Amino acid sequence: MNKKNQYIEVAYNLFFNGEDDLEMMEEATAERPFQFITGFGTTLDAFEQQIAELGKGQTFDFTIPKEQAYGDYVEEHVLDLEREMFNVDGRFDHTHIYLGATIPLENEEGQRFYGRVIAIGEKTVKVDLNHPLAGKDLHFKGTVLENREATDNEIKQLIAHLTGGCGCGDCEGHEHNCKGGCGHCH
Repeated sequence: MNKKNQYIEVAYNLFFNGEDDLEMMEEATAERPFQFITGFGTTLDAFEQQIAELGKGQTFDFTIPKEQAYGDYVEEHVLDLEREMFNVDGRFDHTHIYLGATIPLENEEGQRFYGRVIAIGEKTVKVDLNHPLAGKDLHFKGTVLENREATDNEIKQLIAHLTGGCGCGDCEGHEHNCKGGCGHCH
């Protein structure tokens, strides 16, 4: 059974099945490891379950099927939005809206979420609301750098991060949709 409030750091390579072989998607190095605290839901449950029982220095090599990761890629989650929605002071916002940009959106109910700009046309902006890893089995290979009980300060920093602030004092350059403290996005 997994303990809650374990502070874990891992260095890993994340692969997915490409057209011919495994393709690397992301790397967390020992210098910039992925950090999380168990029991807070800041990383995939299947990832946490695989890692939580491993000790410092242990290696791992496992695959999380798409059903336990980010699910299937859903074509209906690709939307054509009116280009004028992205106007600021009567002009299209080229600074924030460009191919590949991850942009914050909000629906009629006030729910906030992110989308990735995949096309900009004369009248519409095509936005993909699928997670970038939707439809992919995720293959992780790496090493546990730390696995210990989290300190009260680390828990406070994580709570601050989850409620809108970072708490680590090192957020410059981190994506706004980053999960799991000042680590990588899972």
